[in-house]
Amino acid sequence: MGRVQLEDFVAGYLGGAASVIVGHPLDTVKARLQAGHGYGSTFNCILKIYRNENVSGFFKGMSFPLASIAIYNSVTFGVFSNAQRFISQYRNTSRTHPPDFLDLTFASILAGCVSVVIGGPVDLVKIKLQMQTQTASSDIMALNQNTSLHGYQTSYKGPIHCVNCILRKEGFMGMYRGAGAMLLRDIPGYCLYFIPYIYLSEWLKLEHHTTPGALSVWLAGGIAGGSNQLLCHAPAAVPGSNVSYFLGHRYTNGCSKEPSSSRQSI
Repeated sequence: MGRVQLEDFVAGYLGGAASVIVGHPLDTVKARLQAGHGYGSTFNCILKIYRNENVSGFFKGMSFPLASIAIYNSVTFGVFSNAQRFISQYRNTSRTHPPDFLDLTFASILAGCVSVVIGGPVDLVKIKLQMQTQTASSDIMALNQNTSLHGYQTSYKGPIHCVNCILRKEGFMGMYRGAGAMLLRDIPGYCLYFIPYIYLSEWLKLEHHTTPGALSVWLAGGIAGGSNQLLCHAPAAVPGSNVSYFLGHRYTNGCSKEPSSSRQSI
């Protein structure tokens, strides 16, 4: 069947670390716009974060994604590449150029499932840290009129403290709040990323070259990533962020227990 190629995991690790450093400020703005209220436009959101929290506000909660998303990307991309290669060998389609569509589909689905197992807790902690300055919204107040949420503005000391709070209040399964939305996002999302990426890389490959060049890879990755974000990540991120953050605060307010007299079933 062949050996596992570790270079796929290394490439995924380096790409994941670079993506966090470059993209986290905009990811913070996105999370605030998706789950927050009162920002209006993207530009207004950027201005408010800068005025209220300075430049450091854009990098709130970055330490945890930087440490974890690099590993997350490493595993996801490594699983896809090696799974696609093993499936091709098993189905005797390894000599097909470009790779067989079914091989790519099965490998993408597997990568999507793995991404939820690893990425669910990462996304949850990241969203909670990014949204710490948010106050209670009218939507959450409507869930329970008798619940006091004056202390809704939480103050997690960091990612480890946030994880400890979740585990203490909700148990291990609390780390996978919003996992259903992530499955609906990541399985089709990775299919819409990996399959176009592989075919576009082959299509853009220069004549008489056995492998795609750097420009071909960058163009293919940009086009595939754009379609993935537009069709899967953007629509699914809103319910994912709201389920992960707001509904979690229906039962918890940071690490403090909600008074028993205020708890009611919905």
